Amino acid sequence: MNEFADLSVLVLMLLGGGIISGLMAGLLGIGGGIVLVPVIEIALEIYGVNESVRMHIAIATSLAVIILSSFSSTRAHYKRGAVDIGIITKWAPAMLFGAVLGSWAASRLDGTILVILFAALALFVALKMLFKGGTKMIRDGIPDHPLVQIMPYSIGMLSSMVGIGGGVMGVSYMSLFGVPIHRAVGTAAFFGVLIAVPGTISFMISGQGIDGMPSGNIGYVSFIGLAIIAPASYFAAPFGARLAHSLSHQKLTFAFGLFLLFVSSQMLYRYL
Repeated sequence: MNEFADLSVLVLMLLGGGIISGLMAGLLGIGGGIVLVPVIEIALEIYGVNESVRMHIAIATSLAVIILSSFSSTRAHYKRGAVDIGIITKWAPAMLFGAVLGSWAASRLDGTILVILFAALALFVALKMLFKGGTKMIRDGIPDHPLVQIMPYSIGMLSSMVGIGGGVMGVSYMSLFGVPIHRAVGTAAFFGVLIAVPGTISFMISGQGIDGMPSGNIGYVSFIGLAIIAPASYFAAPFGARLAHSLSHQKLTFAFGLFLLFVSSQMLYRYL
């Protein structure tokens, strides 16, 4: 009975994380990994998975979920005319390349380093959401200069390293060049697909033959976790997109910032 109760708690945790991540994917254009990674990592700890691979599995599984949630979110935003195909076309090659390198690098880092890296990024995002002023525009329109490709490359690399969809950095970058917030959010939603597909494949390959893997894994990707989380995240994403076009973005961003502040501080407390 206790074992059944523990399993029920784990399933509810993963379902709840999937719903919240899907809502955030639609609402803020993020892949939802910034919610999923800590939820999966805690669930794996409860399940008794070795600390040396927990964070790798959490990041890899989060990326696999992001493929579906970002696709669902993008489709919902596209129906509202809020996806810039031109930006996606120009940024896709550099972002894909960065995602492959990022996941390769993450597979070779110690789990504690990945936790601290993720928590530090989450803390930075939380503080930005809670205390940012108005975004200052550098110029109106994204230039075609080759150096601009550093932006999608860095989005792809860092996002795949910590298991997020790239919307946090993507929306910030696009806003600097005058892309309207709803269009930036809708466009950034597709970044999750560009980052998560190569990232997931890379983690599946690099995780082969690693000791301490739980059952149901292919490489670092947990297909049991994916089966629980992905449907909830996929169907929640359109509701988040609907909220993004109808509710106060500032209030919802502030609430999400508080949530991230709590998550990042708890992860840093547990591992430092």
